[in-house]
Amino acid sequence: MINPVILAIESSCDETSASVIKDGKVLSNIIATQAVHEQYGGVVPELASRAHQQNIIPVVSQALLTANVTKSELSAVAFTRGPGLLGALLIGCSFAKSFALGLGIPIIEVNHMQAHILAHFIEDPKPEFPFLCLTVSGGHTQIVLVKSPLDMEVIGQTTDDAVGEAFDKTAKMLGLPYPGGPMLDKAAALGNPKAFAFPVGNMPGYDYSFSGIKTSVLYFLQKQVKENPAFVQENINDICASVQFTLIKTLLKKLVQASKDLNINQIAIAGGVSANSGLRHTLQEYAKKYNWQVYIPAFQYCTDNAAMIAMAAHFQFLEGDFATQYVSPEPRMKI
Repeated sequence: MINPVILAIESSCDETSASVIKDGKVLSNIIATQAVHEQYGGVVPELASRAHQQNIIPVVSQALLTANVTKSELSAVAFTRGPGLLGALLIGCSFAKSFALGLGIPIIEVNHMQAHILAHFIEDPKPEFPFLCLTVSGGHTQIVLVKSPLDMEVIGQTTDDAVGEAFDKTAKMLGLPYPGGPMLDKAAALGNPKAFAFPVGNMPGYDYSFSGIKTSVLYFLQKQVKENPAFVQENINDICASVQFTLIKTLLKKLVQASKDLNINQIAIAGGVSANSGLRHTLQEYAKKYNWQVYIPAFQYCTDNAAMIAMAAHFQFLEGDFATQYVSPEPRMKI
């Protein structure tokens, strides 16, 4: 088919999203967020699954309406197979399979992390192959060598917590509201990044570790608060700026090493943490310093969304990469 029209569904965590893509052009990208988790300070899997059940039909209907596409015009239905929360993935997978079966069209299973990388092809400018992509989210921190849309190799990754977890857990230590990462980023913009020194992790090769900095921050705060109970309130911006500076320095240290070793100057970032203003600003500085061509998706395509699932599905459709009705979610799916 020359101009495939694909409906894509994303339900890996706490956002229900649907998108329609036609011949590689995204026509709609509808996202329903779940505010129910705020009172718990984190995502509650069972509540996420229930919210997906409530949201998926209205979200899909709105995506088709916004794209001005009818069900009969669809060429395939795509969905996130993994990684993600099992119950949440089940909702999107089950809906996609039944919807496609009723229409008599194929289904496409999409890897959520590959889709984050392919979000760079939704809008211009687009990176050239091969390129390096730093994928950073609440659950993943990876350096990926991207050889083609369907040929990717993870060359470095975290050995413990992801950088998103380090942001969120530090924010929780500081008493910032959920979601903690964006709150920490906002406070960091008002602080001095050199106010306090924290250790930069140094794992072998291109791998990362973020458990050390979390422990360091915890002990630092315990010591300071013991001496001055108001320490956090009085220094919140400087603490956030210093932690963010250290996390970003840790991330980019390995990226610089990989870029030099592989002689690749096409550099991209993807995933929810790529929305972090400090990371974006520092990456632009590194671009000048190391003569990089840097690519950062628009904000709406950094966090979980179905447009990136649609873009990945478009490339898979062109290669005839379809799934069967026997497919099931894979919560720990790898690139």
